[in-house]
Amino acid sequence: MDSRGYVHVYTGNGKGKTTAALGLVLRASGAGFSVYVGQFLKRAEYSEHAALALLPAVKIEAYGAQRRIGAPISEEDIRQARLGLEKLKEAASSGKYGLVVADEFLVAVRLELFSEEDALSLLDVRHPSTELVITGRYVFPGILERADLVTEMKEIRHYFSQGVPARKGIEK
Repeated sequence: MDSRGYVHVYTGNGKGKTTAALGLVLRASGAGFSVYVGQFLKRAEYSEHAALALLPAVKIEAYGAQRRIGAPISEEDIRQARLGLEKLKEAASSGKYGLVVADEFLVAVRLELFSEEDALSLLDVRHPSTELVITGRYVFPGILERADLVTEMKEIRHYFSQGVPARKGIEK
């Protein structure tokens, strides 16, 4: 069996990036892996936090408040994101986790909560056997060059455009 961990990127403007990552969390947990999930730009009130709390091998943390692109960035937002990056680096480098998920990581970079160079440092410190999943729109070339798997979710049709709000248990 290949014990090397790979780097996955789930990107694009379509729905399903976090959902795909959480599906892998479920599979890895079922296979006996310890899993760490760090979420940027989301509150801990998302339904996945309640579900993953039931899985003893999964640790999930949220870094900062949910926000929309274009909203003003505060010093606290930057501080929380950088703290989150440090926690992710610690988890990814420790060898303790078989899977580490950096959810909405690419959006945090796009919002300049930390630099592309700082983002790439997560890949630099990753333990060789740790699988790393990075999600979010706005993938940048440095991540693309180093990823082993890149999946682009493309929106073809979405009910949000009809005014349907995010629904508990489906989008949040």
